Amino acid sequence: MKSFSDDLVALRKRLTEAEGYLDLAGLRTQLADLEHEVGRPDLWDDQDKAREVTTEYGRVNDDVKALDALAGRLEDAETLYEMAQEEDDASQEAELAREVAEIDRQLGLLELRSLFTGEYDERDAVCEIHAKDGGTDAQDWAEMLLRMYLRWAEKRGFATEIDEVSAGQEAGIMSATFIVKGRYAYGLLFGERGVHRLVRISPFDSQARRQTSFASLAVTPFFEEAAKEVEIDEKDLRIDTYRSSGAGGQHVNVTDSAVRITHLPTGVVVSCQNERSQMQNKARAMQVLAAKLLEREREERQAQMDAIAGKQVQVGWGSQIRSYVLAPYQLVKDLRTEHETGNVAAVLDGDLDDLMEAFLRWRRTEA
Repeated sequence: MKSFSDDLVALRKRLTEAEGYLDLAGLRTQLADLEHEVGRPDLWDDQDKAREVTTEYGRVNDDVKALDALAGRLEDAETLYEMAQEEDDASQEAELAREVAEIDRQLGLLELRSLFTGEYDERDAVCEIHAKDGGTDAQDWAEMLLRMYLRWAEKRGFATEIDEVSAGQEAGIMSATFIVKGRYAYGLLFGERGVHRLVRISPFDSQARRQTSFASLAVTPFFEEAAKEVEIDEKDLRIDTYRSSGAGGQHVNVTDSAVRITHLPTGVVVSCQNERSQMQNKARAMQVLAAKLLEREREERQAQMDAIAGKQVQVGWGSQIRSYVLAPYQLVKDLRTEHETGNVAAVLDGDLDDLMEAFLRWRRTEA
């Protein structure tokens, strides 16, 4: 029978380390405090506070359960291996191999959490895609990016909400705004900010020439209560209404219910056309605006700190972060981390986790 001793010892060490950097002892104490809060009869007298408490309780409870379940699974595997060794039972080898592989996978997911160091990494994310240089090809590329990120979110079990889509002139889209809802959505998508470059034989060129096109992704942390944390003077807003556009469907209105809000002091523009009424679209647009203004303030503070510290930013907004080559060869390459893959089709279908994890590890090394 194959020896699993080294594998199990290594897994035990990794689990112990995870319990340390995720502060399992602290999580248990926090969970006990939150259970007391959740059980208070007057909890829902303040609904905003109640939602905050119950959300935090759910997160902490999930973390404790995940660590405890993994510890139990590893203990079961260790026991099974000991029994198999004592009885010289090689029939358990396949089962042990599966368990070791699964525990390794789950530990990998836990270890990924240690790479999230940003203040808003656990938050939902507001994403904006814009077609850049490349004409119709760029607009088609922007739509491909939108599909890619929606597929990625679906595979991770994240909810998505498309707030606005502006159709392209001939094909694709000019822009789109969507929200990804799930734990660590912002932390994972943070590294996707920037310009994405596509090289392919253009389907819109009658001579089938190779075309390079560009589209950008902007990502902002989003939380429902953002509007309460930033003051927005109505006099600083220009609010325009227009008819919803896009691919159509039962949720696209034929009245002037879509809303575009321009924050005049900063020039920040947000749009929403997905809700059923103008009032609902305005409320959602105001939430997105508040989130973007909060992020703008945070970035300005960070820029001031970086200027004082003399920090050199290697890759910033507007920089090309990744190339997707479909011709003359197949390759996706991140220009910051040097991580690459030849399976372009899988990446465009939402298999982005390896690229995202490579960025998180690269960012920690750079820091």
